[in-house]
Amino acid sequence: EVDGVNIACVSGGFPSSQTFIEVKVAETALAIADGAYEIDIVISIGKFLSGDYEGMCEEIQELKEVCKEHHLKVILETGALKSASNIKKASILSMYSGADFIKTSTATPEAAYVMCEAIKEYYQKTGNKIGFKPAGGINTVNDAIIYYTIVKELLGEEWLDNQLFRLGTSRLANLLLSDIKGEEIKFF
Repeated sequence: EVDGVNIACVSGGFPSSQTFIEVKVAETALAIADGAYEIDIVISIGKFLSGDYEGMCEEIQELKEVCKEHHLKVILETGALKSASNIKKASILSMYSGADFIKTSTATPEAAYVMCEAIKEYYQKTGNKIGFKPAGGINTVNDAIIYYTIVKELLGEEWLDNQLFRLGTSRLANLLLSDIKGEEIKFF
């Protein structure tokens, strides 16, 4: 942690997740040993699309065991999943397998809505709050407001803090900093 900012690491064969589980485990363990507070992984999209849900879930469970108390954020390849039913199934499977957060790979309001519905259903059945992070393609304040509104309306105001809701958008941060400073800023 540096000045209140936690270190996160994208691990597990990013961006395609097409590597051996042993490599994913090693990457995750090394990242945590080097000070990562959170780990981001990508679901094994090949396993999911071929119907090997058990294999996909076992990978998430194994990586969560490596993470221990550290947050595990699971990136769903929402563009590759294509349908709302696949996005919902991948969301549910990821949460039951140990995800502390579920993330989009390329944010769309439709994917966000489905994922937040899944989070709500999971919470109602288990009492466990899972975080949501839309990421990829969020470029304007209006985009951010859309995702904020989806979370607020589906999950409620209790989800509107950085423990349960985050936006993945360095471009938006740069735009806001530029507006504040009155000059182009490329901090991120």
